[in-house]
Amino acid sequence: MKTKLISATIVAIAAMGAQLAHAAPDGTITFNGNITATTCKINGGTAPVNFTVTMPTVSTTTLNALDATAGRTGFRIALTNCTPATGNVHTFFEAGSTVNLGTGRLINAGSATAVEIELLNKDTSVITVGASDGVGAGLQNSKSVPITAGAANLDYYAQYHSTSAAGSGAGAVSSTVTYDISYN
Repeated sequence: MKTKLISATIVAIAAMGAQLAHAAPDGTITFNGNITATTCKINGGTAPVNFTVTMPTVSTTTLNALDATAGRTGFRIALTNCTPATGNVHTFFEAGSTVNLGTGRLINAGSATAVEIELLNKDTSVITVGASDGVGAGLQNSKSVPITAGAANLDYYAQYHSTSAAGSGAGAVSSTVTYDISYN
């Protein structure tokens, strides 16, 4: 009986010692974030707002080399009724099955060959679709615009981009991209 009592005491002391060895913290992890009440109506509708950008028909001779571009077409994401009525906003173009993460362009689902759709900011700087949010090397590069009097216009371009030294082949071009409006 004494042996059992001594064994139980030793086990209890060892367990307390093990707990004491782990009692001192090694560090702290801090998590920070923001939740915004900012909202805007997109192109006059309520989310999700889907729309189509119709690009022009171009000749294969304009896309006859690697990295040749053609058919630049402007489009706008208009925001109204923003609350608060000031701040900055940009579009975040999400990665997905329609995005070539190697090029940051949209994959063609149509019958044309060796062509992707490239997105550009209003200043014609390239947007790397699917990259991390932000402006700079290795980031998406979707530029922010100010919200003024509760409204903002996010102006962009889409263009065909040849992916082959032999040029692009004739056929239909189509793709999609999912987007989020990001308030900052």
